[in-house]
Amino acid sequence: MDDRHVIEITTWLMQSGLKGLSEADLLDGFCERCVANGLPIGRSVAVIDTLHPLYEGRAFRWDSCLAVERISAYGVAGAGNFADNWLRSAFHYLEVEGGNEVRRSFLRGDAADFYLLDELKAAGFTDFVAMAHRFGDEGAIGEIDCFFSHFATRAAAGFSERDLTALRELLPCLALAVKCVTVSGVAGTIAKVYLGDDAANQVLHGKITRGRSDRISAALWFSDLANFTHISDTVDPEEIIPMLNDYADAVISSVREAGGEVLKLMGDGTLAIFKGQKPSDACLSALKARTLLDKRLSDLTAQRRIEGRPVTDVYLGLHMGDVFYGNIGSKDRLDFTVIGPAVNEVSRIVSLCRSLQRKVLMSASFAAIVPSTQIDLMSIGQHALRGVNRAQELFTLLPTL
Repeated sequence: MDDRHVIEITTWLMQSGLKGLSEADLLDGFCERCVANGLPIGRSVAVIDTLHPLYEGRAFRWDSCLAVERISAYGVAGAGNFADNWLRSAFHYLEVEGGNEVRRSFLRGDAADFYLLDELKAAGFTDFVAMAHRFGDEGAIGEIDCFFSHFATRAAAGFSERDLTALRELLPCLALAVKCVTVSGVAGTIAKVYLGDDAANQVLHGKITRGRSDRISAALWFSDLANFTHISDTVDPEEIIPMLNDYADAVISSVREAGGEVLKLMGDGTLAIFKGQKPSDACLSALKARTLLDKRLSDLTAQRRIEGRPVTDVYLGLHMGDVFYGNIGSKDRLDFTVIGPAVNEVSRIVSLCRSLQRKVLMSASFAAIVPSTQIDLMSIGQHALRGVNRAQELFTLLPTL
């Protein structure tokens, strides 16, 4: 590989990183171009951490001969096979020793002392090199502070010094391109985790100006846990967060499966909205979410009782109304949410569930939209809502036989 080839691959990496080509495609394209220009790469793995609630990072693989799993996510380190394998890896060695490169040439008799090297040697590989490209304190985001990669060859003479020089020149560009794409993905992940899919998409597409909001008609969902204050005062404090997580997972999963959007988690409370082409579609989706939640709660309660852990139920208020949906806050601290009288009303409705001994309460405006052929509702009379001028008729679901 000569200087012209290095420049061509570098240019491709910069252009592809700017375009947002995926990390796996970046590695594939890089390796294929290197091989086409005489650099004898037979297999490669690249690893970079991320910010995600379910996994710590991702690994990307390429092989010139075999079909391999291109992308895999690895969990939070600390236990299990992943942690053991990581501790035996060349990447961990570089992390601990602080170096930028480590090589094992089987032709020179180097030991196959890192994870997977014995398999590489048995598969006919002759040489192996791993490299670390660190981002520096100002360039790191959380644990995203280094790009690790390794390359192996089946070439009879292994990697030449010219090959290694080309890799050293090219890999900073690959690292930068992968980091660019990874950080872009992290921005999307963080937005969706904390804002929800719809709100995140709007923010990521530029809707970030304070006061910019849309008036929409939506079915509003406000739920909270039954007797949560009493439970908090009487159970082991170490049980509170796991319990909240278990029940929040049941609520959020049900809302999202039914097409709703969770906007806020407030302690044990959850605010969500359902939109649809027709108001009846939104209301039926909200009721579908409640049906899904009932099944999840039944399974969750049974499991927690087996484990001897505290159990509870979920109160739910449903309302239909117009709300403003968008950015509310200060100049540099915004929340993408819904506001309006309808939001206050649904929160007051759910607060009556305990005193009225009903798991589900809905407003007259919600009940009026629900097709009577698809759901049976029962009026429970007029009730005053705190902070609302006049009493409102509330409805609940007829009990099933």
